Amino acid sequence: MSSSSPPESMIRSELWYRDGNIVLQAENTQFRVHWGVLAQHSSVFRDMEELPQPPDQPTIDGCPIVELSDGPKDVENLLKAMYIPAFYCQKKLPLPVIDAHIRLGRKYDCKYFFDLAVARLTAEFPAALEEFDAIHSGETSGGIEWKADFSLFHIIAVASNNNILSALPSAYYRVVQSSSLEKLFDGLERTDGTRASLDSTDLRRCVIGRQTLLHKQLQAGYTLGWTRKWEFSDCISPAACGTFRENILSFYLDEKFVHIGGLLPSTHFYKWNFCPTCANHITDSIVAGRKKIWDEMPEIFGLSPWSELKNDI
Repeated sequence: MSSSSPPESMIRSELWYRDGNIVLQAENTQFRVHWGVLAQHSSVFRDMEELPQPPDQPTIDGCPIVELSDGPKDVENLLKAMYIPAFYCQKKLPLPVIDAHIRLGRKYDCKYFFDLAVARLTAEFPAALEEFDAIHSGETSGGIEWKADFSLFHIIAVASNNNILSALPSAYYRVVQSSSLEKLFDGLERTDGTRASLDSTDLRRCVIGRQTLLHKQLQAGYTLGWTRKWEFSDCISPAACGTFRENILSFYLDEKFVHIGGLLPSTHFYKWNFCPTCANHITDSIVAGRKKIWDEMPEIFGLSPWSELKNDI
């Protein structure tokens, strides 16, 4: 093998171990690591190590250089998990780390990190209403660090591209709840000036699901059905409660400002000061209606029912 020095444009990562015996190169960044560590976590690298090396393969300090087609930050995120035992002990991991571990975990068969990343994603976007409520209310903290609305587009892409189907209904719901039709179609600007957007399949599901939710949430038996048809006769303050109900209905029928309220908790309406009997009826109606919406959520977005919505991973 011929030995070579890295070109001046090449960057040595902080993951550069002097006793390493393999150099991974991703674009203009090199990582000097160990075949043994790679092979321990990845069957692809384990098989690669056993392949005979061509005699003219370039090396650095006797270490063969293996060029990868992945981005350097993605490779760094995966290697840090391999080399830092406490990496997954962090309470929250940035979304790009989860993304990299899912994509590269699948590509290189790093099952351990792939499974951990998927577990964080499905915990953040769960298939159970109780878990969704706990995350949404802040009662429990998800394991992914993401802040801006454009991150939801990223999360949907990760789940959709990797067939993590159980995370899609709640992710779709959260994005249609926070995005206008204009934002869904045009995308959202990231902090670096690029735009995050949905692919055609996810966009179609979100647009159809959004319209279905707006119609369904006001139907009898669903979350806000009580605003259109009041079936209780024991109200002790008919004038005030009637006005409150009409105002809420007008709010959700306003064509200028579309509001998705299919999963709003009953506590959201406490500020209206309904009489005690009406408040109890409303709470019962919302609890039943939210469950009905949740049970139908996958189908609202054009997916299989919860009982058939399996992750193809």
